[in-house]
Amino acid sequence: LEGGALVLADKGICCIDEFDKMDDQDRTAIHEVMEQQTVSIAKAGITTRLNARTAVLAAANPLYGRYNKKRSISENVNLPNSLLSRFDLLFLLLDRVNVENDIA
Repeated sequence: LEGGALVLADKGICCIDEFDKMDDQDRTAIHEVMEQQTVSIAKAGITTRLNARTAVLAAANPLYGRYNKKRSISENVNLPNSLLSRFDLLFLLLDRVNVENDIA
């Protein structure tokens, strides 16, 4: 049985890039890991729970490549609040558009 990156990162840290592009099935699995610190697996008649006591560091990009300050973080990165609430800290890094600095 294999549990994936979160099980392999047990008692460590799992870094996930492009978190916003994850499919719905993986998002559902991450809910359990971030809440219960386990992964449930059912294969070939075997049902088990694997430990996934890991810290998750994730990076997500805004929809359409630009952050809209009039929308919430959830709307900007297209992730449900129920998943975002599992994180202890959320950092927002904004790139202010400046033609002179962007060309240089």
